[in-house]
Amino acid sequence: MVFLRALRVTASLRERDVFPFSIALDKVSDGMVFDEPVTFFVGENGSGKSTLVEGLAAAVGLPTLGSSDANADDTLADVQRLGRNMRLTWHTHTHRGFFFRSEDFLNFARRMAHAVKELEEDAASFAKNLQGYGRLLATGSALAQRDALVEKYGANLDTNSHGEAIMQLLLERIVPGGLYLLDEPETAFSPQRQLALLSFLKTMAETKDCQFVVATHSPILLALPSAAVFDFDKSPAVRAAYADLPHVTLTRDFLNHPERYLRHL
Repeated sequence: MVFLRALRVTASLRERDVFPFSIALDKVSDGMVFDEPVTFFVGENGSGKSTLVEGLAAAVGLPTLGSSDANADDTLADVQRLGRNMRLTWHTHTHRGFFFRSEDFLNFARRMAHAVKELEEDAASFAKNLQGYGRLLATGSALAQRDALVEKYGANLDTNSHGEAIMQLLLERIVPGGLYLLDEPETAFSPQRQLALLSFLKTMAETKDCQFVVATHSPILLALPSAAVFDFDKSPAVRAAYADLPHVTLTRDFLNHPERYLRHL
């Protein structure tokens, strides 16, 4: 499902040469069209792919995992201005979805641990200070909420590896009919986990009416069949074939001939 069909960036003459407008206008000077359920942004560090995803999150108003939402997150102050100057074209406006950065995971894990602890403390307080049926009802409610969180996310997200915990989080929070903006979700993933994420994205896009816009460096994720890939090493960013992407050609050449690179170290 393609909910978001296109974006266009506007800016005053005064703003055009100021970050983040300078980057956004350089990469999408004529706007950008989304015609596939999965769109990848790929490019070198500093190429603007994350800036555009962050600005898009602010424009849509999606919640941010580990924070409140893209328009209330202090770390996104610069791109909030960009989001206010994005003009979006929708096929159908969905209110489901979220914006995810790998660095937000720690905040999310802390929030879940704090919530579980608070519910346990509430249950203990109710058991101590209430009597009769009221105590039973209040204690049971608090413990039921705690158990629901533990069942969904685990007793402690930190007990898993970083990659395992992020994968579990994405599997639980990505639901049908949503728009999901992911900024380098593969950062903590092994190649096997990246393959699992690729399979999950494909399934959710093809059978669960989800749309994804993903900034990534992963040649594995970029191989997703039928995905649209924009090369942000070009100005403006252009649609590119998988086999022509520098990330893919460099990785393939290194794996086939590592000695060519290692002998120069």
